[in-house]
Amino acid sequence: QVQLVESGGGSVQAGGSLRVSCTASVDLYGNRCVGWFRQAPGQEREGVATIYLLDSSAWYADSVKGRFTISQDYVKKSLYLQMNSLKPEDTGMYYCASSGFSSRCGTAFEPAYWGQGTQVTVSS
Repeated sequence: QVQLVESGGGSVQAGGSLRVSCTASVDLYGNRCVGWFRQAPGQEREGVATIYLLDSSAWYADSVKGRFTISQDYVKKSLYLQMNSLKPEDTGMYYCASSGFSSRCGTAFEPAYWGQGTQVTVSS
């Protein structure tokens, strides 16, 4: 069983930056896709970014392209999402997630494991 724990959420003003982290119970390397989702109150959970661990190829939702960067640290077994130029629309609970053994990332990403989430609030 893969366990994921997020941290680093908080409150920032529009235009600011924040980095959220996710620590995994397994090595972040191999035939696996990991990524971030977010959910605002009353709205559906949406995919934000994914990264395929074998080649570090990344995918981003159109709404965050150019502002967010996903990365992994193999040694620390951690996944990160650097968020710059934050907007109030970015407010929500951010969850990290992992597939099983799969190369399906981007819009085909099918998480099998989830973290508990970390809250990100962007004020105007």
